[in-house]
Amino acid sequence: MSTAELKLDLIQKITDLKEIRIIEELQNLLDFETDRGIFQINPAQRNRILEAKNDDVLSEEEANLEIEEWLKEK
Repeated sequence: MSTAELKLDLIQKITDLKEIRIIEELQNLLDFETDRGIFQINPAQRNRILEAKNDDVLSEEEANLEIEEWLKEK
Protein backbone atom coordinates (compact mmCIF):
# COMPACT_ATOMS: atom_id res chain seq x y z
CA MET A 1 0.00 0.00 0.00
CA SER A 2 1.45 3.37 -0.98
CA THR A 3 1.75 6.34 1.35
CA ALA A 4 -1.13 8.08 -0.42
CA GLU A 5 -3.33 5.00 -0.03
CA LEU A 6 -2.44 4.72 3.66
CA LYS A 7 -3.32 8.37 4.22
CA LEU A 8 -6.67 7.98 2.47
CA ASP A 9 -7.41 4.86 4.50
CA LEU A 10 -6.60 6.70 7.73
CA ILE A 11 -8.72 9.68 6.74
CA GLN A 12 -11.67 7.38 6.08
CA LYS A 13 -11.25 5.55 9.39
CA ILE A 14 -10.94 8.80 11.33
CA THR A 15 -14.02 10.19 9.56
CA ASP A 16 -16.00 7.12 10.61
CA LEU A 17 -15.00 7.41 14.29
CA LYS A 18 -17.79 8.24 16.71
CA GLU A 19 -15.96 8.23 20.07
CA ILE A 20 -14.50 11.61 20.95
CA ARG A 21 -11.98 9.97 23.30
CA ILE A 22 -10.34 8.08 20.44
CA ILE A 23 -10.30 11.18 18.25
CA GLU A 24 -8.64 13.15 21.05
CA GLU A 25 -6.03 10.42 21.54
CA LEU A 26 -5.25 10.46 17.83
CA GLN A 27 -4.89 14.24 18.01
CA ASN A 28 -2.51 13.93 20.97
CA LEU A 29 -0.43 11.35 19.13
CA LEU A 30 -0.20 13.47 16.00
CA ASP A 31 0.58 16.62 18.00
CA PHE A 32 3.38 14.76 19.80
CA GLU A 33 4.83 13.38 16.57
CA THR A 34 4.81 16.73 14.77
CA ASP A 35 5.89 18.95 17.67
CA ARG A 36 9.37 20.27 17.00
CA GLY A 37 9.44 22.52 20.05
CA ILE A 38 11.61 22.18 23.13
CA PHE A 39 10.76 19.14 25.20
CA GLN A 40 10.16 20.16 28.82
CA ILE A 41 11.24 17.85 31.63
CA ASN A 42 10.84 18.18 35.36
CA PRO A 43 13.76 18.22 37.84
CA ALA A 44 13.33 14.53 38.73
CA GLN A 45 13.55 13.56 35.06
CA ARG A 46 16.60 15.80 34.61
CA ASN A 47 18.31 14.08 37.56
CA ARG A 48 17.59 10.63 36.14
CA ILE A 49 19.10 11.66 32.80
CA LEU A 50 22.23 12.94 34.53
CA GLU A 51 22.50 9.70 36.53
CA ALA A 52 22.27 7.68 33.32
CA LYS A 53 24.92 9.82 31.64
CA ASN A 54 27.21 9.17 34.63
CA ASP A 55 26.58 5.40 34.36
CA ASP A 56 24.76 5.50 37.71
CA VAL A 57 22.29 2.84 36.64
CA LEU A 58 21.03 -0.52 37.89
CA SER A 59 22.11 -3.76 36.36
CA GLU A 60 19.35 -5.94 34.94
CA GLU A 61 19.68 -8.24 37.95
CA GLU A 62 19.40 -5.34 40.42
CA ALA A 63 16.39 -3.96 38.59
CA ASN A 64 14.68 -7.35 38.59
CA LEU A 65 15.28 -7.72 42.34
CA GLU A 66 13.78 -4.29 43.00
CA ILE A 67 10.78 -5.15 40.85
CA GLU A 68 10.29 -8.45 42.71
CA GLU A 69 10.42 -6.64 46.07
CA TRP A 70 7.97 -4.01 44.84
CA LEU A 71 5.56 -6.68 43.58
CA LYS A 72 5.64 -8.46 46.95
CA GLU A 73 4.54 -5.22 48.63
CA LYS A 74 1.45 -4.97 46.44
